Amino acid sequence: MIRDPQAFSQALQSIERHVRERLIPSEAEVEARDEVPPQLVAELASLGYFGWSIPEEWGGQGMTTEELVLAAMALSQASVAFRARVGTNTGIGSEALVADGTPEQKARYLPRLASGEITGAFALTEPEAGSDATALRTRAERDGSDYLLNGTKCFITNAPLAGLFTVLARTDPEQAGAQGISAFLVERDTPGLQTGQPYKKMGQAGSPVSEVHFDQCRVPAANLIGGREGQGFKTAMKVLNKQRIHLAALCTGPAIRMLEEAMRWTTQRHQFGQPVAQFQLVQALIADCQTDIQAARALILQTARQRDEGEDVSLQASVCKYFASEMCGRVADRCVQMLGGSGYIHGHPVERFYRDVRLFRLYEGTSQIHQLNIAKRTLAAFEAQQGRL
Repeated sequence: MIRDPQAFSQALQSIERHVRERLIPSEAEVEARDEVPPQLVAELASLGYFGWSIPEEWGGQGMTTEELVLAAMALSQASVAFRARVGTNTGIGSEALVADGTPEQKARYLPRLASGEITGAFALTEPEAGSDATALRTRAERDGSDYLLNGTKCFITNAPLAGLFTVLARTDPEQAGAQGISAFLVERDTPGLQTGQPYKKMGQAGSPVSEVHFDQCRVPAANLIGGREGQGFKTAMKVLNKQRIHLAALCTGPAIRMLEEAMRWTTQRHQFGQPVAQFQLVQALIADCQTDIQAARALILQTARQRDEGEDVSLQASVCKYFASEMCGRVADRCVQMLGGSGYIHGHPVERFYRDVRLFRLYEGTSQIHQLNIAKRTLAAFEAQQGRL
């Protein structure tokens, strides 16, 4: 759903222009520094990027799902670091608050997240709880008017610079699985919270990721999201369902950019007296990339519209994330192939994206977990239909 087509079209053009004129020219600097320069972070904040999907009443832009994915496709045509820098605030770093936070929690934190004053992080994954997200070992024990958190989280995007963490922890050790898991808001300066050194990663330079450690970390009970224990996993699933559609869009932008870079190269590079783009086998690669991109874009927009209509899109969100992340990997591989040796040399955008996008098939649920989820939900729908016949 697009609320005001004319106004949103202008806003989207502004994002596209900013990506072309400011962000893409800064990609090499971001990779060399392994950070997004402060002046660019300030620009992103002043333009409202941190609050895209945070409701307007809390200082954000209140984008619908359809608006969010279109904006994400535009932004993610620049280096992955830029969308990662703002993406937790307008995605998993704020969505738990938006979905289930109390009015007091929303008033306290959402305006600061929307403005970019603080950066949010979503702390779910643990060394022994990745694909099996319910196997959490981080504990939260009630102590008077507080909770004491103990445990370790890993692979947490933006943890080294986050000011606010959404933390999933087990409040009832007697209940297995999803039962007994609660969600907490933990500020960085809370005693007992410490983040590790940023990982040295294969790609995504400029997007810091690290562990988060809790050692008798005292969190006020007022920071229990929603004010109720045992609701944390349900909150996490709400967050991830929307985020998977969002992430699918963030997989599509890089694919669009890589194909553009490959076409620019193959139309200028000559072999055997003609542009490489004129060879039919190269054109087949171009056609396959374009087809994949168009299919992902259509699927994402359809699912976004369904979510905006209030439909349950748990299945479709998994399909989007699975297809788009795999699609992006296929496009990256084809574009390196089209560039030949130049596509393997450090410094070319396609070479950087080739490394950056490999992570897409791992986080927000691996491709294999999504395959299982898609199959399970498809079979359940089939069996339910058969039962009605």
